[in-house]
Amino acid sequence: MPPFYLTLLPDLLLLLGGMGLRRALPSATWQGIDTLNYYLLFPALIFVSTLRSAPAWTDLTIMGTGVWSVILLACALGAMVRRWGPARFLDFAGMWQTAWRFNTAVALAVVQVFPPDYRGLMSIAVGLAVPLANILAVAALSRGQQLTKRHILRQLVTNPFLIASLAGISFSLWNVRLPEPLWLALSKLAQAAIPLALLSIGAAINWRALAQITRIQLALNSIKLLILPAVMLLASQYLGLAAAPSAVLVLFAALPTAAAAHVLASVFGADRQSVATLIAQSTVLGCLTLPLWLLLIQQLILSS
Repeated sequence: MPPFYLTLLPDLLLLLGGMGLRRALPSATWQGIDTLNYYLLFPALIFVSTLRSAPAWTDLTIMGTGVWSVILLACALGAMVRRWGPARFLDFAGMWQTAWRFNTAVALAVVQVFPPDYRGLMSIAVGLAVPLANILAVAALSRGQQLTKRHILRQLVTNPFLIASLAGISFSLWNVRLPEPLWLALSKLAQAAIPLALLSIGAAINWRALAQITRIQLALNSIKLLILPAVMLLASQYLGLAAAPSAVLVLFAALPTAAAAHVLASVFGADRQSVATLIAQSTVLGCLTLPLWLLLIQQLILSS
């Protein structure tokens, strides 16, 4: 069995672990975990992921155009299925963001099956995608709270995810290096983000609903796991992109949605259970779709 088939298995085991711990811990504990993830652990993960060696401007241009196109297309397609979502816009916004959010941990893990230069391109893709993904998510959730434009702008500029991603990109471009003790401390915080988020998601999931995919859930999962990578595959072939950026962009488009979507939904007061269910569905279905996209990448891009 190829290694990438097992990439999502640890995530699934952590989701199951959260389900087992649901009744062992009070709800306030899970809310505290979500808050800790939002303000500290996920920002550390984003910062560490984006703080790499200074990228070439050509790579920045190609990868930036590609990942921003994927995110904006997902946002537009997700908006088209609004009528199938919940009546309250805030709850829809929590679900809507799963169409364009992406699992950073899976991205950095799956790309390990490729050569080192592919891994560098994926780090660039993640670093450039995080700001836009978070701007759109915070804007949608803030609108759901019926905040004024001034408050929405404040939510955007003070969002820990956005600050961490911009700081990581800036440090990379200026080739800034952190003191070793600080780097190690941030790395340890980053390592804790995904496991704790997945445990919290598992505790919030309605597992019966997981087996009964609704129309809105089917639409959002199809956008994330099927439509986006198909469009990117066709676009990369039509534009004649080189093998490395083409492969990385298709892989990026095929990633399951991010655990961070649940963290944001919880903090903003959206229906966290529906978001948790979508994340679990995306992770489970991603176990089936991601290997297929990797196979297509190998057959259509890397062999050409």
